[in-house]
Amino acid sequence: MATAAPTGDERIDTGGAGSVPAGRAAASGLLAAAAGIGVAELVGGLVDRVPSLVLSVGDAVIDSVPGWLERAAIAALGSNDKPVLLASIALVAAGLGAATGLLARYRFLIGAVAFVLVTAVGVAAGLATEDVSPLGTVLAGLLGAAVGVAVLHRLLAAAAREARPDASPGTGRRGFLLLAAGAAAVAVAGGVGGWLLTGRERLDAVRAAIRLPRPARPAPAPLAGADLDIPGLTPLYVANEDFYRIDTALRVPTVDPADWRLEITGLVDQPFSLTYDELMAMPQIEADVTLACVSNEVGGDLVGNARWQGVPLRALLERAGVQRGATQLLSRSVDGFTAGFPTVTALDLEEAMVAVGMNGEPLPAEHGFPARLVVPGLYGYVSATKWLSSIELTDWDVDGYWVPRGWAKEGPIKTQSRIDVPRPGGSVSAGRQPIAGVAWAPTRGIEGVEVRIDDGPWQPAVLAEQLDVDCWRQWYLPWDATPGRHVITARATDGAGERQTDERTPVAPDGASGHPAIEVDVDG
Repeated sequence: MATAAPTGDERIDTGGAGSVPAGRAAASGLLAAAAGIGVAELVGGLVDRVPSLVLSVGDAVIDSVPGWLERAAIAALGSNDKPVLLASIALVAAGLGAATGLLARYRFLIGAVAFVLVTAVGVAAGLATEDVSPLGTVLAGLLGAAVGVAVLHRLLAAAAREARPDASPGTGRRGFLLLAAGAAAVAVAGGVGGWLLTGRERLDAVRAAIRLPRPARPAPAPLAGADLDIPGLTPLYVANEDFYRIDTALRVPTVDPADWRLEITGLVDQPFSLTYDELMAMPQIEADVTLACVSNEVGGDLVGNARWQGVPLRALLERAGVQRGATQLLSRSVDGFTAGFPTVTALDLEEAMVAVGMNGEPLPAEHGFPARLVVPGLYGYVSATKWLSSIELTDWDVDGYWVPRGWAKEGPIKTQSRIDVPRPGGSVSAGRQPIAGVAWAPTRGIEGVEVRIDDGPWQPAVLAEQLDVDCWRQWYLPWDATPGRHVITARATDGAGERQTDERTPVAPDGASGHPAIEVDVDG
């Protein structure tokens, strides 16, 4: 029997939508949602300035959740926070799709309306994204919703036919499974196609062809003894692929350097903009700088050291001419993120830069290609803007992205240390064993690290050679380990004579403090 077009009062077919098994209805809704999302993603890849509706919802979630929840997520998940959020969004989308299928099982119009309403949420989130095409975004939503509703109708009709008493078991089931496979194929093809069309592969090729200019002021070669050869100890320079990543971007922005511009605006005498080629042609410097996330717990791994290359911020500000009252440098990312810090910091620190290189290669996309800010001594939330698009000189009353979310206006990095060896909670053999780690206090340097075993005296650790005050310093202590469970604690002293405090504070509002401590079992 032919399937009738759905209306508000009709069933899917004369067998009655209610005759569709609940499992089939839920699967129909889930597959319809996946197909609709796939088509919307494909449109996003094909049409310029059309965002991913799924990722737009994720961005809206990030922007709207309370600060305490963001802090808890980063503390629990670290750099895995985005994959977990994306997985959660996928699960919610799957659940909503299944629920839509169950609604449409009894009255198709209700399910179709629910489908459209859910799509409208994605469209609204997409329209709230920076620099989007409103028409293209709505088009993506409409096409996604149309495909989803059509797939839902076809699958439910096939499921209803399969459930009829007079249906051939093999034929009815085969018809539903073929349609289900087709819907899944549309979902996969659309999603993968949309991802490929974002230009990431082409951007990787463009980035690979870039050769960094020779810096006018290269950083000195690492001193012998600056990188200790101890298994398990974090290397002096963290590899780009291992460097921590904490930012607000669910999908790494793909910024074509040929189209990129850096705007210098605000309280300046001569606003100007630079192309990527013009920025690369300016005199550049190298600097070894340790960056740290304000969400890094005591002893955590949201910190890393790299050799950065770029144009000094001071040179750009001097060209623009900073006006009286320009007390803050507010940077903006292509995705709308903002961060602000005192203008005097950019003028005083020679190593503060618009970076274009990281560890001898152009910035990886994940770490801000084509350009980002690197400012020694400040937590990333107030300074380390990736995918940089503009620098605005403002007064101090303007707040960056994280300040209204419960973080301090200023974010100087605290003197900190970490124990890498032995591994926390691990075990070692009795006898001579190394205790080793890293310590950092950018702009001040590390002058000493002490270690305590259980309740024993503080013992001075051996320090690796120091590259620069902006760079972390490795340390180690030979330990005659005795059988049993032991607590190992460390503390650092910076170049200003300030010792790492033992007072435990949370990461909010301006970074955690306290002594890192680990427990280790020593086998007899």
